[in-house]
Amino acid sequence: MAGTGLPLDGVRVVEMTHMVMGPSCGMILAQLGAEVIKVEPPAGDKTRSLGGMGTSFFPLFNRGKRSVVLDFDVPADRETMHRLLATADVFLENFRDGLLEKQGLGSDELHRRHPHLIVAGHKGFLSGPYEHRPALDEVVQMMSGLAAMTGTKEKPQRVGSSANDIMGGMFGVISILAALYQKRGGRTEGADIRIGLFENCLLLVAQHMVEYEMTGNKPRSMPEREHAWPIYDIFATADGNRIFIGVVTEGHWQSFCREFGLQEFLEDPTLCTTTDRILARAKIIPRAVEAIGRCTMAELCAKLDRLNICFSPINRPEDLFDDPHVLRLGGLVNNVDADGTAFRVPALPVEWNGAHLGEGLKVAALGADTLAVRAELELPEIPSTAKAAGRRA
Repeated sequence: MAGTGLPLDGVRVVEMTHMVMGPSCGMILAQLGAEVIKVEPPAGDKTRSLGGMGTSFFPLFNRGKRSVVLDFDVPADRETMHRLLATADVFLENFRDGLLEKQGLGSDELHRRHPHLIVAGHKGFLSGPYEHRPALDEVVQMMSGLAAMTGTKEKPQRVGSSANDIMGGMFGVISILAALYQKRGGRTEGADIRIGLFENCLLLVAQHMVEYEMTGNKPRSMPEREHAWPIYDIFATADGNRIFIGVVTEGHWQSFCREFGLQEFLEDPTLCTTTDRILARAKIIPRAVEAIGRCTMAELCAKLDRLNICFSPINRPEDLFDDPHVLRLGGLVNNVDADGTAFRVPALPVEWNGAHLGEGLKVAALGADTLAVRAELELPEIPSTAKAAGRRA
C-alpha cells in the first residue's frame, strides 16, 4: 500500500466500525493515503446488505479499504487481532461502551498491549450522564434543537443527509491527524480519543445557543426567522422552475434593481439602508417576484452570474449528475463496488497540490484480504473462518 505519494502514505489503520460515523472516518483516511484494514465478523458488516436509503452506506463509506474477517468467538482470531493492532498506528471503533472489553479489546487492554496505538472511539455521546446511551443522527438532531431550527418546534425536521455522522467521522480524522502530528514530535505513546455524535450537533447549533446567551432572545427556526437581507428568497421562474436569490451587499442591491427594472427602489428615500429595505420587504418582494418571474431559469442564471449575485436553482441530488461544475474533470470520481458495479461519487472536497482524491477506489468483497493480511503477519496456520472468507473472496 506504500508509495501513493499521499500525506498519510505508510500509516496503517485498523477499523472495526459500522453504519456511517466510524466508516466515514476510515474513508477519509484512506483517501488521504492511509492503509485502512476493515475487520468484519464472518457474516460481514450489516450495512453491506442494507437497502432503500441505506443502499449507498457500505460502498460509499468503505471505498479504498481492505477487508479481513475475524471471528472473536475463536480465541485464535482474537490473538490475530492483537497481532494486527501491533502493526497499526490507529484503531477505529464505534461500539457501545463495554462491548469491546468483552472481546479483549477494552481500553485498558489496548493500552497495556499496544501503548503506541491511537484509539479513536466514535460514540453517541462524550463522557457524562448520557455516555451509556446509543444515538442516531436523527436522535441528536432532535436533542440538540437542530431539527427544531430546520423545521419548527411543532414540526421538527431533520437535515436531509447523515450530516452529523459524517461530521463525526471528520472530527475523528482531525483528532487522529493531531495525534499523529504529536507523535511526529517525538511522543511514543498513542492517544485515547472519543468523538461524540451529540456534541457534533451541539457545535452545529452553537451559533443559536450563543445568540440566546448574548441577547436573551430565543432564536427563530429557519422557516420563521427574521430576514437579514431585503431579498433572500426562493422565486418562481417563467419556465416553471424555482431559484434562490440572495442580495446581500449594497453593490448587489444597486445592480439587482437596475438589471430587473426596479429603479423606483433606488430612488425611494425610505429605502436608503439595508435595515430600511428589510423593514419594507412587504413592498419589495411582490415587485421582485413579478420582475424575476418574467425570466426563464437560463436567463436568470446568466444575469445573476454576470452581476456576481448569489443564486442557485432548487436542485435535487439526481440533478447534480447534470451539473457542469460537478461534471468538471475531477468533480466526480469513478469507483467500483464489491460486485464489480461501477458508480460515480463526488471527490473528497479538497484539492491536494491541484489533484482530486478518490479516483479508482474499490469496495473490497467480504474477507477479500484475510489471507494476504495473515501472511503479512506471518501467521501460517489459517483458521477455518479465514479459509472460508478467502474462498468467498
